[in-house]
Formats: sequence, structure tokens, C-alpha cells
Amino acid sequence: MKHEIDLKHYQIRTDLAIDTINEKTKGIKVKTTTLDDIKITNVVIEPEGSNIIKKKEGNYITIEFKDVTDTHNKEKVREVFSNELKKLLEICGIKEDDSCLIIGLGNAKSTPDALGPLSINNVLVTNHLFEYGDVIDGYRRTFAITPGVMGQTGIETSNIIISVIKEIRPHFIIVIDALASQSIERVNRTIQMTDTGIQPGSGVGNSRKEISKDVLNVPVIAIGVPTVVDAVTIVSDTFNYMYQHFSYMKEKINDPANKLKTNINYLNETIDVKTEDKESLMGMVGNLKEEEIKQLIFEVLTPIGYNLMVTPKEIDFIVDKLSDVIGNGIDYALHKNIVK
Repeated sequence: MKHEIDLKHYQIRTDLAIDTINEKTKGIKVKTTTLDDIKITNVVIEPEGSNIIKKKEGNYITIEFKDVTDTHNKEKVREVFSNELKKLLEICGIKEDDSCLIIGLGNAKSTPDALGPLSINNVLVTNHLFEYGDVIDGYRRTFAITPGVMGQTGIETSNIIISVIKEIRPHFIIVIDALASQSIERVNRTIQMTDTGIQPGSGVGNSRKEISKDVLNVPVIAIGVPTVVDAVTIVSDTFNYMYQHFSYMKEKINDPANKLKTNINYLNETIDVKTEDKESLMGMVGNLKEEEIKQLIFEVLTPIGYNLMVTPKEIDFIVDKLSDVIGNGIDYALHKNIVK
């Protein structure tokens, strides 16, 4: 008898549209391109698709990469990110001389949540230069703030932003924030940008007021990198990796050519995981669909408080590199004559 799992209580903990889309879903258009080892996915969610996957309609650009910890790779990612951001600015109808408020969301004292504040340290702020005298062509007015989090200020972040907007009246806003993902592989290896705005904390179950054009009455571009993943996702992904490993070893172990191979990355292989292999390895659990496995793990971990949000041990080093990519990438996208 098949075990029935109730999915209604399972909350998908992700801020990434790419985690939830299906190319076959009506009202969702997906286009994928590759530059070297960097994958770019452009997603347009129309009203019909928005109702199905519960993501706001609009444009989502996702950049997936392997590494930003060396100078060469970091520069490649920065260039791709900057070029894609320029395209999104054009889609939003942003003019070359439109002023921009750049906002670094998050808690600077919590490393996985410090992406926004650290990125602000790397952006070029020019408004005061315009106030002091003439600025050469190719630069626009930019402002930057790090409003902190409600636990530090006692004020909703969106209320702080609304107050600042009333005073400086920027033409558009860029917000930067750390995100959550539903995939281990995308943690610290993905940049998402969208013209739909952002709801801070939604990926970790701590949603604050939305920051978007609907609320602020100016275009809002949200940029984020997933820096955390929950324990449910880690365990669920481990199940999938075990299935792939088991199927790969079953298929390849009798091939003499593989006898001397060690540490084979089966994720780079095309593997057909059969239902009977899942059942052989995991018994009743092997019969469950991926969503049902996640719900089962959620039901096991949540009551005992073990559905933790997890980040890699080298997060301080990686966030430093990512904030450099995002901060400098924004500069190159906003100021056409900036010296590289």
C-alpha cells in the first residue's frame, strides 16, 4: 500500500523563481543561453503563470556559475551580471540619466545575510558630486543606504525606504539581498535579478513588507544571491544523490574500464534512475515523489526544531567575493563611462 503524504502544510522555502518554474506551465516563457560555463536563464511570468506558481508576474534573470573565488572566474561572472542588468534596465524603460537609489538589505552582523550591506560598500555613490559641481557625461546620480533589519531598528524596512524616497525622489531603485534556495547546487552559485521587487525574509519564513513598484510607485529591480538552504532541502537532495550514485554504480561497476576510477562525479553523467532502484535502496520511501519526500522530512524535522537554515562554512570568504561582483557590476551597468 502506498503511503499518502499531505502536502498542504509544506512551505517551499525559496526566493528563486527558477526553483519553482516548469517550462511546460502555461503563462511562463523560458529562454536559456550559455556563455562558457555560465548559464543564463531568462524567465517571463505572465498573469496565468503567476497564479499557478505563486510568483509575481514580470521578468526574472538567473545567472548560474561554478565559482567566484578566483579573479578570472569572478571577472567573467561580473561581466555577465553587468550586461544582463543593463538589459533589465532597458526592459524597465530606465533612461541613461535617471537617478538610482541602491539599497543593501540585510543584517551586516550576520554573514549569510550581509550580502546587501557589503555590496553597498562596493558601489559608486555620485549624488554629492553632482551637488558640488559638474560631473562628466556617462555618470548618473546614485544614492545608497543600508537600512538594517527590523530587529535592529524597530522600523519596517519598507517604511524607511518610503521616507527616503519622499525626500530624494529617485527615478528607480535597486535592492540587494541575500536569498534562500531550494537547491544545494545553487547556494552561492546563482544571481537572480527581477523587476518584480522583493519581499525580504520570505525564503526563511520571516516575511516583511514588500518592496516593489506596486508599493513605492517607482521601478524596483531586486538582485539577490541564495546564501542559505534549509535542512529539508539538504536531506531531500541527499536522497536524490544517493539514488543517482546507486544507479550509476549498479550500471558501471561491472565495466572493466571503471575499475580503476575513483571519486567519479556522477552528477556530470546522464543517469536513468529506475523506480525499482529507489525501492531497492530506500524501501517504502523510494516510492515517494520528490515533493512527498520533502513533506515527510518537513514533518519529521519541524516539530523538534531541526529544520535549520544552513550556510557553507566558507560563507564569509564567498560573500566578500559576491558582494564585490554585485557592487562593481551595478557600477558598470549604471555608469556607461566608468573606467574598468
